[in-house]
Amino acid sequence: MIVKIDDIKIKKRVRRDLGDLEALKDSLKQYGLMNPITLNSKYELVAGERRLEAAKSLGWERINAIVLDKNVDKLCQLEMELEENNQRKEFTDDELLEGYKRLERLRNPSILMRILTFIANLFVAIAKKIAKLFMTPKE
Repeated sequence: MIVKIDDIKIKKRVRRDLGDLEALKDSLKQYGLMNPITLNSKYELVAGERRLEAAKSLGWERINAIVLDKNVDKLCQLEMELEENNQRKEFTDDELLEGYKRLERLRNPSILMRILTFIANLFVAIAKKIAKLFMTPKE
């Protein structure tokens, strides 16, 4: 659900230090919000304060949010806040290294991959022209 940011209330939170939001802001600019924030039925923030603050600083007026059912009590909301922040698992150094290697290969493919891609695209273009010839109505 899309929610007006001005309608969101922030009550007492467990996290006191939001840390540096610059990388998160860059991510929001480039990819948008990949994971919605979570609100209770009164539009009080349950999870996603860093995402919300980054969106605010970018001048966003609306944000995607999951709004919990009215029956979700304060205990469950606090458990959700703690769970969301506690269950993240950072990449290991090896996982991160492998991810960046794959990213580099995709950004800068080898000469062989570039040639194969060119040939594949050439065949697709030829196939489209042939298909167009056979689909053109004859007068």
